[in-house]
Amino acid sequence: MTENYHEKNLKAPLHSKDFKEGRRSFLKKTTQVAGAAVAVSLTGTLNAIPVSAKIKSSVMKPKANLVFPVISDVHIMKDSGGTLNKFEETMKQLNKHVPNRDAFVVVGDLTEAGYEEEYDRFMSVYNQGDKSGVVSMFAIGNHDYWNGLSVKKAQQLFLKKTGMESMYYHKIVKGYHFIILATEDGLTEGTFTKEQIKWLDEQLQVAQEDDPEKPIFVFHHQPVKGTIYGSEWGFNLNRDLFYDTLSKYPRVISFSGHTHYPLDDPRIIHQKDFTAIGTSTGKDLWLENGRIQGNYPEGGDFLNQALIVEVLDDKVIIHRRDIHNNDWTGESFEIELLPPEAGHNGFKYTEDRDQIPPYFTDNAMTTIDKKKITNTSLTLILTQAKDNLLVHDYRIVAKAEGEEEKEYLAFSEFYKDPVPNPIGITVNGLKPNTVYEFDVYALDAFGNESKDSLSTMGKTSDKGPTITLSSDTLSGIHETVDVKVENIREPLDDWIGLYEVDVEPGQANPSIWWMYTPEVNDGTFTFTYEPSSNIYPDRYKENATYKMVYFYGSGYEAVTSQTFTINKMTAEDLENSIHDLDGTGDIDKKAVRKLEMHATALKQFEKRGAADKMSKHLEGMLTLLAHQKDRDLMTDKAYTVLKDVTETLKKQWK
Repeated sequence: MTENYHEKNLKAPLHSKDFKEGRRSFLKKTTQVAGAAVAVSLTGTLNAIPVSAKIKSSVMKPKANLVFPVISDVHIMKDSGGTLNKFEETMKQLNKHVPNRDAFVVVGDLTEAGYEEEYDRFMSVYNQGDKSGVVSMFAIGNHDYWNGLSVKKAQQLFLKKTGMESMYYHKIVKGYHFIILATEDGLTEGTFTKEQIKWLDEQLQVAQEDDPEKPIFVFHHQPVKGTIYGSEWGFNLNRDLFYDTLSKYPRVISFSGHTHYPLDDPRIIHQKDFTAIGTSTGKDLWLENGRIQGNYPEGGDFLNQALIVEVLDDKVIIHRRDIHNNDWTGESFEIELLPPEAGHNGFKYTEDRDQIPPYFTDNAMTTIDKKKITNTSLTLILTQAKDNLLVHDYRIVAKAEGEEEKEYLAFSEFYKDPVPNPIGITVNGLKPNTVYEFDVYALDAFGNESKDSLSTMGKTSDKGPTITLSSDTLSGIHETVDVKVENIREPLDDWIGLYEVDVEPGQANPSIWWMYTPEVNDGTFTFTYEPSSNIYPDRYKENATYKMVYFYGSGYEAVTSQTFTINKMTAEDLENSIHDLDGTGDIDKKAVRKLEMHATALKQFEKRGAADKMSKHLEGMLTLLAHQKDRDLMTDKAYTVLKDVTETLKKQWK
C-alpha cells in the first residue's frame, strides 16, 4: 500500500477467456485441476494450538471439508532480507499448523516492486516443503507492477514467475469455488474495469448455480470502500458496480489485502450484503490517520499475520494468526451458512453489531510522567480500559485556564503484543509553564465511548528545548563537535539537521547532514557530530557559519538551534594540538621536541605564504608521525588527531 504511482502505458489485462462452455464441462475441468483431496479433521490441520490461544475449543472437533491459508502483502525485496525472513517464518508456522491444506492464496503484493529477483526469492521460500495436492492461487497487487515495465509486460512477468494461468481466473477446489481477480495496473487505489467485473458476475452465477448452499470465495488486492477496517484505501473507479455485483450473492466471502491494517480489530470482517475480510500483511503496520501515534507507528515493521480458513457443512471458520507472536489473536470468526432463502438476513458481523461501551475498572488511574515533562508536552500514564471486543482509542480532553479546550485521539496500541498496560501517551502542542487538566475517555472499535473518564493534572515546563555545542568555533572542516540537546519531548519522528546559517530549512533546501532523534533520557540526548558523515560535503566549508537545528515531527517545525563557525586551520592549531596531547601524556617526551620544531617551521612558512615549502614540510610531518607511531612514541589517539590536522593543512596548501 504505497502511494503516488502513475502507469503511463495503461492497457487491458491478460485474463482467461470469458466463460462460454457448459457449466458441467467447466466444473469437471477445474475440479481435475484442483484435485480432490480427502477431507481432513481439524486435529490434523490446526496442530498444537497453545492453551493461551483464544480460539474456541469447540472449533477443533468437527471435520473440515476444506482448509486453506490466506496471506497478502509479503513485499519481498531484492536487496533486503527483512521481509524474506518474515515470509520464511510465515511458511514455517503454516506448515506446522496447516500441514494438510487444500489450497494456499496470496492476495497481491508478493513483491516490493515486481522485480524478477523478488519473484525468485518469493517462490524459493514458497516452494519449500510438500506442495502435492495444494492448489496455489496468487493475485497481483499494485506493487507487483512497479518494475518500470509496461502493464502488459509486468503482467506477463507475474504469470511467468508465479505459474498462474491468467491474471484473473476461476478454480474449484473440492467442490468450492475460488475466484481470483487482478488489479489492472500499478495505481495505488487499484483498477477493476467493467470488463473484469462483468466476468466476475458471470463466474459468481456459475458458482451459485453449481451449489447455492456453498460459500463462494473471491480474492482481490484492494478492498471495496465502505466495507472492512481500512477500506478507505480501496478503489473508486467502478466501486459501486463492483459492490453491487458481489451483493447479488450473499454467500460471497471476499478477501482483500493492500491496507496493512492488523487483524486484531474486529472491523477487519464486515457483513452487509456479503462478507468481506481483510488479510493484513507480512511487511509493516499501517493505521488510520488522526491519532497521536500517527498512521505508521514507530516500530511498526514487526507486523506479520495470516488467516486460516476452514469450511464445514454449516459454517466457515476463519482463524487469525499472529505470525510475529507465534500465537493466535482474537476469537475466530464463524460465518454461518444460512439457507439460501435467508438472503442478506442473519449476518452476524454487521456495522452495528456492538453497542456496548468500554469502561474503566474501579482501580484504574492516570497520572503525569514527571520524567517526560517539557515546555510543550506532558505524558499521561494510564490504566487501559476494558471492552467486550477491543479498546481502540482514547479521547483526551485538555483544559487550561483562559484557553479553549483541546481534544486529542490516541491509539490504545491494541496492535502491540503484549498490549502495554499501563500505556504512556504524550500530548503535544501545549503552552509553556501552564497547568492543564486532562479527562480521558475510552473508545472501542465501533466508536462506543466510556461513560466515565480518568482525570489528572500537570504543568508544562518553563524551559524550552536547547542545543549546546562543545565549541562554537571549529578549526577546519574535519573537526568534530559534541552536541547536547535538552528539554525536548519524547520523539515523534523528531530530528536534527545542519544548515548554512542563512538558509531556511525546507524541501527546497535540504540539510547538509541530519539524523532522527536517538534514545532520549529525561528530555536529553547527546552525540558527536562527525563532518565525514555529511550528505552534501561540498556545502561544508571553512570561513563559514552553520546552524544545528532541532525539529519536532517529520516536517520543518524548528524548535531550537545553535550556530558555530569553521575557521581556516593554521599551523598554530597543529602546535596547540601537540601541546594538548603532551599535557595528557599521549606523546612521549622524546617525540615532543621534534614535533614542536616541525610545527614552528610550518608557522614560519605559513607566515611568508611559502606554499611549496608548506606542502613539503607537511608531507614530512606525516612521515614523522608514522615513524613515531611505529616506535610507540605516541598513542593511537595522538596519531589520529595530529594526522587529521596535518592532512587538513595539506589540503589547504595544495
